[in-house]
Amino acid sequence: MAPDTRTPALVLKFGHYPVHHGGVGAIRSLGRLGVPVHAVTEDRLTPAAVSRYTRRAHVWRTSGTEPPDRLLAGLLRIGERIGSPTLLIPTDEEAAVLVAERQRELADRFLFPRTPDGLVAALASKQGLHDLCLRHGISTARAAFPETRAELLAFAETAVFPLVAKNRDPFTRRSRPAVPGTTRIDDVDALLALAERWGEHPGVVLQEYLPRADAEDWIVHMHTSAAEDARVLFTAVKARSWPPHAGMTAMAVTTPNEELAQLSADFCKEIGFAGVCDLDWRFDRRDGRYKLLDFNPRIGAQFRLFETEARVDLVRALHLHLTGREIPRAEQIQGRRIVVENIDPLARLAYRRSDYRTPSLPPRARWTERELGWWASDDPLPFPAMLARSVAPGLKYLAASRPRRSRQR
Repeated sequence: MAPDTRTPALVLKFGHYPVHHGGVGAIRSLGRLGVPVHAVTEDRLTPAAVSRYTRRAHVWRTSGTEPPDRLLAGLLRIGERIGSPTLLIPTDEEAAVLVAERQRELADRFLFPRTPDGLVAALASKQGLHDLCLRHGISTARAAFPETRAELLAFAETAVFPLVAKNRDPFTRRSRPAVPGTTRIDDVDALLALAERWGEHPGVVLQEYLPRADAEDWIVHMHTSAAEDARVLFTAVKARSWPPHAGMTAMAVTTPNEELAQLSADFCKEIGFAGVCDLDWRFDRRDGRYKLLDFNPRIGAQFRLFETEARVDLVRALHLHLTGREIPRAEQIQGRRIVVENIDPLARLAYRRSDYRTPSLPPRARWTERELGWWASDDPLPFPAMLARSVAPGLKYLAASRPRRSRQR
């Protein structure tokens, strides 16, 4: 694998979330190969900014609610500073959608996969993804999308509980989102109480709850394009997440799953998606089907879990492909696991108390390599920077947590 070290990369994000191991992972992945890596950061002391592999931290404080033209102008200014065609690596939906919707304006300064108009925004939208799944025969959780308060009240009269509430378009940030995250609702009274805050236009999706006792979470990461030989595809089973059974991956292990790999590859081909993506599937043992819950049209935070035997991950595959290099053919490394240090201790404790086990998780004897989300001996500074940023928000989250609420992703 011989990367083009003349072509720099920019890890792009909008909004305030300085503790993001996926961005640090992307910086390290390309930086270790000698690729100059730039990063958009909130300030000069974020984990991404202090990495030894960050060529330059571009301090740009955004909320993600800015008009697209303003974000476009800021991105083009960064491109001018870098001075040469630069690979874009979005780490959130806001950035991925902006790049996809402003492809023509960005094409002279940046390298990125070309996608059909409107596709990335549809995939990042809960309703858009649901519609695509129905159109292409992909199983997904049953869902309702009330447009008005009257529609929501009518839905409540016949709803089957428990159900799950999510923000309909998570890439469209609001000053006050409908729900803070994926939220379980146990009865009609709880739904109506939440709805009091949603106003006349709820902006939520109300989704069938898939009970964890009858389900199992899987991850698929992929790089794909119109050229068949540019595809790299990985599968893993999620062992723990935080919040439990809901949020970000805390620990997962690469596990072969040919059925799910083929299902994911066929779906991307049918809809014409190109680039890197992170898909969250839930296997429902009640009907024996994999149900697509999320399609993130960008690198996932846990992408460093996955490597091929040729030491290619998704970010390296993207850089190789868009600079005209060949992606070496190789199988994924099986039994490789990721542990995210700032969330896995709490997740481990919660899973131990619930006695939940993941049936498809390989036994420890078959675990091979371990990737840490934050610590790296050749790049130590992001770890203490993460700790400094994580302690206060973590305590605040624990204080605000309520036993009556659980979450499902």
